Amino acid sequence: MGATACFSEMTEAGTIVTALFQQIDPGKTMVDRLVEHSVARTGMLLADMLGTARSGVIDANGIEGGIDPVVDAMRDGGLRRWLDVVAAHDDFTLRHCLLVAGLAAHLALHLGLSAKDRATLVRAGLVHDVGKASIPLAILNKPGPLDPDEMATMRTHPAAGHAILLASGMSDPTTLAATRHHHEMLDGSGYPDGLSGEQIGDAVRLLTICDIGAALIEQRPYRLPMPQADALVVLRKMALRGLDPALVEVFAASVAGVDVSPAIGFENAPLCDRAWQPTMNSGGSLRSLPEMRGRRASPAVVARPEVALVDLL
Repeated sequence: MGATACFSEMTEAGTIVTALFQQIDPGKTMVDRLVEHSVARTGMLLADMLGTARSGVIDANGIEGGIDPVVDAMRDGGLRRWLDVVAAHDDFTLRHCLLVAGLAAHLALHLGLSAKDRATLVRAGLVHDVGKASIPLAILNKPGPLDPDEMATMRTHPAAGHAILLASGMSDPTTLAATRHHHEMLDGSGYPDGLSGEQIGDAVRLLTICDIGAALIEQRPYRLPMPQADALVVLRKMALRGLDPALVEVFAASVAGVDVSPAIGFENAPLCDRAWQPTMNSGGSLRSLPEMRGRRASPAVVARPEVALVDLL
């Protein structure tokens, strides 16, 4: 009733809500609030997941409630807003999972994947590091290089996460594969199973690129975030052996025009308001990715920053 004193009865409800929120906090738009709410909701689910994972099981169905908020925030607010809000989280593993899920959603939208395949990639991004709940915080947060024993312990997290998901009743094969194999490399140099080539599925290849991309542009306990251009150079260098070159170029194209550097750590990073716009045909499928792998990728060959393996764990 009070609203009609300020607005015509014909005014749309959305217009009224927007005006009221602008009065409460004139510095934020409705889109800003949508993204903040999405990060908060998904972050709460992740925090609960990582907390209960220490017992060896999680609520596998509960994490489903975090998928749509990520996709909606990416579609309506764009990647840059997601990165800025995620930066407020101080828990490293939770923040990283939110960042990977955001990159996965952004990439899925760029590819025009179906709603089912978008959900698959985002789910995998959210839970892929659940096994880190079994790693001592002294190792996770160590501000320097890991020694060989610590590295061996850290490398147990993919298999540990896979075991946690299985014990929790997770049945989605892509989520299970991405959790166990997101550190596998096409040349067989990855872990925990030393898979190579066609043994690594397309969805896992995509998730691995998002995971490494996130690791490069976020601040870690032992280094500052890497500028976007340098991060893409590293990904292209890795595509010479371990990553899928064509899919690396798809990832690079998806973030073109969206300044994701540095995502975490520098509060003065520029904000790009560009929300999602479809750049490929909608309704695509993960099954169409082999066609991209058949195309010749042409990554730029330039001087590349060196990154230690520990930077990508």
